Amino acid sequence: MRNRTTALVLVVVLCFYLLLAVQRGVWLVATGKPVLVLFGIGVLLLPVVGAWFVVTEVRMGNASSRLGSRLEAEGLWPTDQIPTRPSGRPDLKAADEIFEKRKAEVEAAPADWRGWYRLSLAYNDARDRPRARNALRKAIVLDRQHS
Repeated sequence: MRNRTTALVLVVVLCFYLLLAVQRGVWLVATGKPVLVLFGIGVLLLPVVGAWFVVTEVRMGNASSRLGSRLEAEGLWPTDQIPTRPSGRPDLKAADEIFEKRKAEVEAAPADWRGWYRLSLAYNDARDRPRARNALRKAIVLDRQHS
C-alpha cells in the first residue's frame, strides 16, 4: 500500500508541474514574439509527453498488480528468493540457478504470462530493472492476448 500512496503523491505533484508548464507555454505563445512562440510550443509539448508517461506507468502498475494477485491466488507465486551478500548485492551463483529455472519455464510455455511474470520477479530480485520491466511487459501483453 505504501508504494501505491507514493505513486499517487508523485502523480499529483507531476500533474501540478504539468499544469504550470501549460500555463507558462500559453503565456510564451501569447507574447507573439517568434522566438518565444516557438519556445512556448516546445514547453506545451512537455506536458503531453509527461501525461503519456504517467498514463503508461499507471496502467503498467495496475496490470502488474492484477497479474500478481492472480498468480498468488493460483498458488504460483515463487517462494524462492535470491540470497544476498553482506553488501546487499545478490549472490550471482544463486541468481543464475533461479534464472535458469525461470528461463526453462518460459521456454516450456512461451505463451503463458505466468512464466514471464515469474521471470520478471527473478530479474527484479537481482536488481536488473530493465530486463524485469521487459519480462513484465511481455507477461501483460500475453495476458491481454488470451483474455
